[in-house]
Amino acid sequence: MSLPFERPIDELEAKIRDMRAYAGQQEIDLGSEIEALQGRLDGLKRETYDNLTRWQRVQVARAPGRPTGLDYLQHAFEGFVELHGDRNLGDDPAIVTGLARLGGSSVVVIAQQKGRDTKENIHRNFGMSHPSGYRKAMRMFDLADKFRLPVISLIDTPGAYPGLAAEEQGQAWVIAESIQRMARLKVPAVSVVIGEGGSGGALAIGVANRVLILENAIYSVISPESCAAILWRDAGEAEKAAEALRITARDLMALGVVDRVIAEPLGAAHNNRDAAMELVKQALIEELALLAPLTPEQLLDSRYRRFRSLGSFQAVA
Repeated sequence: MSLPFERPIDELEAKIRDMRAYAGQQEIDLGSEIEALQGRLDGLKRETYDNLTRWQRVQVARAPGRPTGLDYLQHAFEGFVELHGDRNLGDDPAIVTGLARLGGSSVVVIAQQKGRDTKENIHRNFGMSHPSGYRKAMRMFDLADKFRLPVISLIDTPGAYPGLAAEEQGQAWVIAESIQRMARLKVPAVSVVIGEGGSGGALAIGVANRVLILENAIYSVISPESCAAILWRDAGEAEKAAEALRITARDLMALGVVDRVIAEPLGAAHNNRDAAMELVKQALIEELALLAPLTPEQLLDSRYRRFRSLGSFQAVA
């Protein structure tokens, strides 16, 4: 299903398909006409996606068909072996963890997983984790330190699950504990925001040496809808909230919240999944290579300095 601003692109793509089919049926050469239309299409895509509003980028970050965490684990990594359970209460399907290989090296992977369709979204709780999911992540942090394996986390969640059962199980405490445990990793850690990075639910697995974000992903302390409901008593003001929050990759890079923006293929990740996953794979390989020479003490220090330096203020006499 296309996003509203993608309809002119869809119409031009349909015209190209029809022209190709007609040329085949009539056995005539329409190559030059099709090439001209293809050039128009590429230009339209470039103009559209280069000039998206912040609210439109929120829509792209949530777009159906965008690669999920599990898609990356199965296609950008090699030999992924899933490890289940938190050794306490259960196995939260909203967070997928395990071991894999990337660029010839073994890594520990932690991915927040939304569903690819309605049924899977319900099973995965729309990517919103219970405390057992974060305890599972912490188990992976322990495993990574024990076997000296780098940690890669893929962030894609509207936020931690806010339900009564999660609160009764200590949701806030578990998130804080996960942040603390990840901050103390003695191995390289790289996080990538692949879709939505919502609040503490994202930060719980985002305290990395390097924080990357896809070009059309978002990362924020609160969703635009929730922000609008608080500030304007109307979730319908989400577009206004998205502009005020400055949650896009460009904004976050300018603010120093993220370290690198990974360009998406022309037409965004949901329209070119394989190319998007390959771009993320290459970025991760490059980032791990930069971190590999650092000692555990240097990794701890760089992570500490990275997060202590976030934010700015102006002293007033």
